[in-house]
Amino acid sequence: MATTAVDVVMPQMGVSVSEGTITKWNKQVGDEVDADETLLEISTDKVDTEVPAPAAGVVTEILVPEGETVDVGTVLARIGGEGAAPAAPTEEPATQPAADAAEASAAEGQAPAEEPKELAEPAPTPAQPAPAAAPSGNGKSFVSPVVARIASEHGIDPSQVPGTGTGGRVTKKDIQAFLEAGASRTASEPQPAATAPPIAPAPTPAQTPTPAPQPTPPSQEPEAPGPGESFEPMSAMRRGIAEHMRRSLDTSAHVTSAIEVDMSKVVQIRERLKKEYQNAYGINPTYLAFIARAATETLREYPWVNGELRGDKIVTRNYVNLGFAVELTDGKGLIVPVVKNAETLNLLGMAKAIADVARRAREKQLTPDDVVGGTFTITNPGGYGTFHGTPVISQPQAGILGTYAIVKRPWVITDENGADAIAIRSIMNLTLTYDHRLVDGAYAGRFLRDMRERLQTWGEADY
Repeated sequence: MATTAVDVVMPQMGVSVSEGTITKWNKQVGDEVDADETLLEISTDKVDTEVPAPAAGVVTEILVPEGETVDVGTVLARIGGEGAAPAAPTEEPATQPAADAAEASAAEGQAPAEEPKELAEPAPTPAQPAPAAAPSGNGKSFVSPVVARIASEHGIDPSQVPGTGTGGRVTKKDIQAFLEAGASRTASEPQPAATAPPIAPAPTPAQTPTPAPQPTPPSQEPEAPGPGESFEPMSAMRRGIAEHMRRSLDTSAHVTSAIEVDMSKVVQIRERLKKEYQNAYGINPTYLAFIARAATETLREYPWVNGELRGDKIVTRNYVNLGFAVELTDGKGLIVPVVKNAETLNLLGMAKAIADVARRAREKQLTPDDVVGGTFTITNPGGYGTFHGTPVISQPQAGILGTYAIVKRPWVITDENGADAIAIRSIMNLTLTYDHRLVDGAYAGRFLRDMRERLQTWGEADY
């Protein structure tokens, strides 16, 4: 059981993830939680996942409500501390020497087994109505030390204050609003001697400028939708995609090169393997599997395309972790699961791996480990008939390959006698978008040339 407060923070779910949204709290303030027990669920632009408790103890504070999006590293809740150890209640009177009268009436606070709510109970103790309000088992009986101090200073029973926090918990804003509404005098009437000082909240009207910030947020809101328009809030994933794409353009010097590839041999081989793979393994050998195999082999010969800039150092690798851009349902988002150590996979293994990550991405079954560690990405918009594009690099990678529609076109070929002829061929455009800070145009051109050669001369050894 934690005896000091343990912070629960928004975890880092990948190098490109900067924030997350709280989708569900599995525990509430006052609940006990075991170490590694699921405390809450979060959603990021990459995955939906569960966050375990970092320590065993009592949930003493929930700082971020469900539905709110916060940055990585933000404190979401606290375990232990004041809720698990009674040290905080005894410190509160010590830090308030002027509250000796309240401390005397709170002598019962010496029972360490009780919750810190005792700090809020001394003032109502002499009055009879207070116990009647106590049985509000909605979580408001637990208050933070700050709220307890304000309540004891003004003779207020927190259970009489409407709470807007999680589970109806009374927050600092709630009790301040209660005071500004003049409720402090009503709550403290049973104590004649105490009623005089609390009238000191008369200065609080001087704080009426504090409501002034309220008009400012509306000015930051977008204009109301016009005729035929409607508003739709951005999801956490869409906000994450927007931030990552903008950051990538601000970071890398994007350049795109393209090449045409005669995929006729790949088309023939795929047709021959299709029935075998589907009957024996339940796998469809897509064109993407062939391209991924060719890209992996070529990346091993061009390590800078598979590398990254890290400060003033160039990072190269002896492995290839391929990311595949996968569209989610109805185009509501994009996720990039990663096939690790793609250089160890043959054509069948690559086809299985691609099918597996694509399925789990659409069914929201990916884990955080499935979307991190990519060294190179392939995006495949060609399935919708597009023939060219300029993809945005996934940071901190140095390149992204775009694959496009295979189209039958007239093509000039050279026969075995060296004569040129026109034939109908299955042609695909490939693009390589690369970070020109690291990869030069000639280097990128050679990469595309060699990859084209692999695809156009595909043989049995390439399976």
